[in-house]
Amino acid sequence: MTVGQLSQVDKGFLEQMEDAGRRYAGRTGEREGHREALEQHGILYADTRERVSSRLNRLGVDWAMAAAIERTPATATTGTSLDLDRELVSTDLLTLERFMGRNDLIGIDYLEGGYLAARSVGRITVRNPGSSHQGTGFLVSPSLLMTNNHVLGSAEEAAAGVVEFNFQAGLDGLPLVPVVFQLDPQSFFVTHRDLDFTVVAVSARSRDGQPLASFGRLPLKEARGKAVIGELVNIIQHPNGEPKQLALRDNQIVDVLDDYLHYSADTAHGSSGAPVLNDQWEVVALHHAGAPRKDRDGNVLAVDGTPWQPSMGEHRVDWKANEGVRVSRVLGAIQQVPLSGAAAALRAELFAVGSSLHPVEVTPPTVLTDRTNGTAPQSATIDGDGGQHATPGSVRWSVPLHISVSLDANAPQPPAPSPAAGPAQRATTPSYVGLPAGIGSIDGQSPAERDLAAAMVNLAAFSSRPYFDEAADRVARDAYYAGIHVGNPTSLRLALTEHLESTHERRPAYKPMRLLYPFVDLHPDEKLRSIYSGQDFTPQELIEADAAVEAARIGRWQEFMLHESAPGPEAVEAQLDLLEASLPFNCEHVVPQSWFAKKEPMRGDLHHLFACEPPCNSFRGNIPYFDFPDFNEVVMEGCGRREPGKFEPSNGKGPVARATLYFLLRYPGEIGDEARELQRTGLELLLNWHKDHPVDLYEQHRNAAIAEMQGNRNPLIDHPEWAEEIDFAGAWP
Repeated sequence: MTVGQLSQVDKGFLEQMEDAGRRYAGRTGEREGHREALEQHGILYADTRERVSSRLNRLGVDWAMAAAIERTPATATTGTSLDLDRELVSTDLLTLERFMGRNDLIGIDYLEGGYLAARSVGRITVRNPGSSHQGTGFLVSPSLLMTNNHVLGSAEEAAAGVVEFNFQAGLDGLPLVPVVFQLDPQSFFVTHRDLDFTVVAVSARSRDGQPLASFGRLPLKEARGKAVIGELVNIIQHPNGEPKQLALRDNQIVDVLDDYLHYSADTAHGSSGAPVLNDQWEVVALHHAGAPRKDRDGNVLAVDGTPWQPSMGEHRVDWKANEGVRVSRVLGAIQQVPLSGAAAALRAELFAVGSSLHPVEVTPPTVLTDRTNGTAPQSATIDGDGGQHATPGSVRWSVPLHISVSLDANAPQPPAPSPAAGPAQRATTPSYVGLPAGIGSIDGQSPAERDLAAAMVNLAAFSSRPYFDEAADRVARDAYYAGIHVGNPTSLRLALTEHLESTHERRPAYKPMRLLYPFVDLHPDEKLRSIYSGQDFTPQELIEADAAVEAARIGRWQEFMLHESAPGPEAVEAQLDLLEASLPFNCEHVVPQSWFAKKEPMRGDLHHLFACEPPCNSFRGNIPYFDFPDFNEVVMEGCGRREPGKFEPSNGKGPVARATLYFLLRYPGEIGDEARELQRTGLELLLNWHKDHPVDLYEQHRNAAIAEMQGNRNPLIDHPEWAEEIDFAGAWP
C-alpha cells in the first residue's frame, strides 16, 4: 500500500503490524518445536495429528501412503520416489510427494489453476481529497470482494474506491489494459477491525461495460485440511500498488494460531489484502501484516537497514515473518453479522460458492439479490469480540446435491443365503472397470470416484513393496513389546490393553477399499481371499465393487432426503442402517458392528477387518462363532455352517480367533453384555482355534502392514504363546 501522507490508513496498518509482531514474539518456543519436528521427522509430524490427517484426506491420500513414501529413498526415476511403472503414476501420488517435499514435479494443470486464481485478484485504489492509498483484493463470490480492514475501513472509504483487474504484464511483456470496477458498499459492506478483513460488493459491470463474472472468484471454504505447518503457500498480490506479482511457493507456514497463520519467506513478502493459497489454489488465509525487524531503539527497519517510514510502502519493511487471517475465522465472523434483504442474499451466495469442490471459477447456485442502484446501505461492523466462533443459533448454508446413479435394474439379485445354499459366489455387489461417467457426481467429482482413485494409487504404490520383511519385522516386534513383562496373567492383560491403546496412533475411518484391499489383506500370491469361504479375488475387483456400492448408497441417500423433508435422528439412523444392510461392502468385521454400536475406532480398526463377499457376510450376520462336532460330516453352505445363534466358518478360524482376542484386549468391556454376543464360554473355542490353526506368513504380513498404518500390533500373532499367559476373562463386562 502506498500513501501520500500519514493517514488513518497508515495508523491502521501500523497497529496491525505491532499486533502481529507481539503475537509472533510470543510464539518463539512453539515455532522452534515445529522447526525441530520438520527437520527431524518431516511434514507429517510438525502439526497436530488431526490437522495432518485432515490435510491428507483433503488431498485424497492415506497416511499409509505418506508413510511409505517417507521411508522410500527419493529416486524420482518415473516422476515419483516409489519405483512404479509410468502408467501407474497418478496426479494424486505426485501431489503427495510434492506436499512432503520429496519431489518438485507437478501436473501441468497447476499452472492453469494458478492462472485462473490470479484473474480474480485486483488492485484496490481509494482516492479522497488530499490523499490516496492502494492495496490488494480478490473476488470471493460473483458479487463480493475481500481485502483488509486497514485498506477499506468504512463504507464511505469503499465508496471512493475502485478495483482494477488485469493490471499486469501480458505474455509479450507489455502491460494489459486494466478493467476498472466501482466498489458498491451500498449493496454489501462487512468489516472487522481485529480480524482485519472487509468484504464489499463490486459493480456488476466495469466502466467500459465488461462483466465482473469474467474474472471468476476464489471461494472461501470452511473445510479443514487446507494447509498444515511446514507447507509452502503462494501469494498473488499488487505490492506497493505495482502490477500483479506472484510469490510462488516462497512462504512456508511456521505456526498456526487460533485466528492467524504465520509464514516466513526468504525474499518475497505479502501485500495487504492478498490471498494466501495452497498448491491446489485454495485460499487458506487473508494476508494482512507481519512481524517486522527492529533496531535497538524499537524502530521498524527497512530492507536496506535504515528506519522504515510509511511513505516507503509495506513492501520495503524488513519482515521476519508474514501473518494471515485464517479463512475459517473470517467466515465465522461474516456468518454472525445480522443482515437482511439483498445483503443477506449476497452472503448466502458467498457461502454457497464456498461449498463447491472446485477451488476457482465455479458457477454458483443462482441467488436472487434484487440489487438495484440507490438501495439503502446494507453495512455492518463487527465489534472486537465478535466473529471468533459461530453462535448456536447461526445459520448454516446447504447446497442442493444432485446425484445420478445408474444400476441395471434387471440384474439378478443374490438370493437370501441359507444353510442349504450352494458354493459361495464371487463378489455380487455391482462391479465396474472404473465407475460409470457421472456416477454419484458432485460438481464433476464424487466421493466414490475419489475413494476409487485413492485406492488405485495405493494399490500401485504397494505393488512395488516387499510382501513381508521378516528381519525388519522382528526388530519392530521386539521394540514394540520391550516394556511388557510376562508372569502375572492380569497384569499382562492390563499392560497389553494400555499399550495397544496408546500406540493406536492413527485411526483410519472404515473405508476397506483404501487400505484393506490394496495391501493389508493380501495373501502371498497377491490375491484377496474371503475369510469364510476361501474364494479368491483380485484387489481391483473388490476396490471397484466397493466404489460402486458407495456410489449406489449416495444415490439412495439422496432419494431418501428428497422424499423426507425433515427426517428425525431415528429415521436418519434407520435409513443408514438399511443402506449398509442392503448395499454391503466386501468386508467382514469379525467382531460384528452391532456388538459395539458401530462406534469408532472399533469400526475402522484394521486388525479385525477381512475381505469377505456379501453372501458370506450376510450368512454369518452377527452370530457368535461355534464349533459343531459334526461340522465336516454335513452338507454346508460354502461360507460355513449356521444354526440359530451359532456359526462356524469354512475357513479362517485361526485369523478370526486371533482378531477377536485382539479386540478383547484392545477394547475391554465393549462386547459380551448381550446374550447374542461373545460370552465368556466362547473363550475356550477361540483359544482352541488359535492353537489348532497357527500363525502363517499371511497373518504376519497383515500384522506388519497394520502396525505401519495404525501404530499398534496384535500380540497373539507376535507371541502366540501368550494366549495361555493372558487373563482374557477379565476383558468381559
